[in-house]
Amino acid sequence: MPLPCRALSFACLLLALAPSAIAPQALAADAESALARLMVLDPGHFHAALLQKETLAGVSSTVSVYAPLGPDLFAHLNRIALYNNRAEQPTHWNSRIYAGADYLERMLAEHPGNIVVLSGRNSGKIETIQRALDAGVHVLADKPWILEGAELPRLERALATARRKHLIAYDVMTQRYEISELLQRELVRDRAIFGDAVPGTREAPGITMQSVHHLLKLVSGQPNLRPFWFFDIRQQGEGVTDVATHLVDLVQWMVAPDAPLDYRRDVQVLGATRWATPISAAEFQRVTGEAAIPASLQPLVRDGRLQYFANNSVDYVFKGIHTSMLLEWKYEAPEGGGDTELAIFRGTLSHVELRQGAEEKYHPEVYIVPSRADLQSPLRTALQSKIKELGKLYPGIALRESGGRFQIAIPDALRIGHEAQFALLGRRFLDYVKNPATIPQWEDSFVLAKYYTTTKAAELATGR
Repeated sequence: MPLPCRALSFACLLLALAPSAIAPQALAADAESALARLMVLDPGHFHAALLQKETLAGVSSTVSVYAPLGPDLFAHLNRIALYNNRAEQPTHWNSRIYAGADYLERMLAEHPGNIVVLSGRNSGKIETIQRALDAGVHVLADKPWILEGAELPRLERALATARRKHLIAYDVMTQRYEISELLQRELVRDRAIFGDAVPGTREAPGITMQSVHHLLKLVSGQPNLRPFWFFDIRQQGEGVTDVATHLVDLVQWMVAPDAPLDYRRDVQVLGATRWATPISAAEFQRVTGEAAIPASLQPLVRDGRLQYFANNSVDYVFKGIHTSMLLEWKYEAPEGGGDTELAIFRGTLSHVELRQGAEEKYHPEVYIVPSRADLQSPLRTALQSKIKELGKLYPGIALRESGGRFQIAIPDALRIGHEAQFALLGRRFLDYVKNPATIPQWEDSFVLAKYYTTTKAAELATGR
């Protein structure tokens, strides 16, 4: 089996510099017969490898990787090697590697594929997306695409280029494929269960979204190392421009499904704040593997601790509904704990809630709480009918009732993990590549509204 990426660096260096062992004629024939030919650009996040976790029909087994030589590339190659060498259902990817500082120019010049996967450093990502689209390449890009409001016109231009050239530029919004989110959306859209959305106020919002993540994650008792630049908000973005993209997308996706948005009319950001998670030198070493906080991050150090500005609160109005958002990054979860999430959509008949905390054993669960006590009985009848209908799509779900609220019981078979959600998203993306006319017209407006919301909130939080 391959060694961990840090120990694998010399092997990866040899692989990067060695000629391919596959005959050029075989590579050419494979690429020519495939619908999709992948290129991976500067893979700095594990998402860059997830599209290759399984063998994909119609996708060439030869993947071109362009990146600067360094630990991010080594880690990516190690993940692909793990997929190829696992005991069950191994993949058979062949990596064509170019390692050099001019990796983007080299990719654009050689252009061996028709799809580029972007997942890594976020600063300047929109320029890379634009250049790929100008070159006629489909783009699967991890969030966030932009970090500042000044980049919004570039985002609009990129989306317009994709439409004009019949290309797909797709944002990686995996939470749309999580079973609890899907069920919550179905319930919010059902007026017999939800009623009308409650507009709320800043003090009592109609929608509440909260998310708590932890920097240190242990895998088999060992820290899952993060690259040092993850802690540079100039590269990664703040919490509101990074993780909040998922939360804003979910609000839009649940409240205004399948309809175009106009961010100038539909979104008003009222206020936002920010605060830092302080990280000591010892904590930084543990979570990154670096011997010390690098010079590039020293301007963010105060009293010996790195100030990681990843925490935000945001108040905004979306289509007339007051929405409150809270994002936090803590260093490490308490023993037995984990990441938490809270999403409450308040309707005139019920509140549809997603909760992921200690009570739920850190698995997301969906609850329906009657807005008034006299609605308990009619809501029960409506939910029983709805669960019977949804059971055809999601076999095994059931309705539970306790303490004046209802819960959707979700069988383990439907609880697919994050990587499986990415696989579903990847297949959807490849379907769009095959037939670009099938991508919904509202998707572009969702992207624009989402990034307007996050970047405007960042401006208010920082006072820029």
